[in-house]
Amino acid sequence: MSINSKQLREHVIRPILKEMDFYSKAAENLLMGIAAQESHLGTYLRQINGPAQGIFQMEPATEQDIWERYLSRHRLDLAATVSQFLGSEPDPLVTNLAYQVAIARIKLWRVPEPLPVATDIPALAQYWKTHWNTALGRGTEAEFIENYTRFVDDEGDS
Repeated sequence: MSINSKQLREHVIRPILKEMDFYSKAAENLLMGIAAQESHLGTYLRQINGPAQGIFQMEPATEQDIWERYLSRHRLDLAATVSQFLGSEPDPLVTNLAYQVAIARIKLWRVPEPLPVATDIPALAQYWKTHWNTALGRGTEAEFIENYTRFVDDEGDS
């Protein structure tokens, strides 16, 4: 069973992005699409036969890299903001939606290529494939589009 798309958008992703001052409709739709593609909006919180975790299926090594190479060296202000989302959970990449959104947005923020137009789902799929799943990943742009259509509410198109 997946997380309700509208509630995920309105009560988790959008407010966290706004609190971080990293909000855009494109970022919101891209994160919704990544969650739809990677975990079917939370149906899978741990990758089957792999290390990825949470609704965005981020690998712990990626999270560690974000902290060690970016936040702790270049963005202490942002590190403090993200730290506010951390609770006492032993495994926030699995159990803490706010933290998952924050760390996923930072991963995307570090990409020099600008985000696509918010309503261009094929472009969001291409961005995901290039910058999240990568050429080595098994996911396809067609799957992303299919899962976005299947799992994500259409509010992101307005």
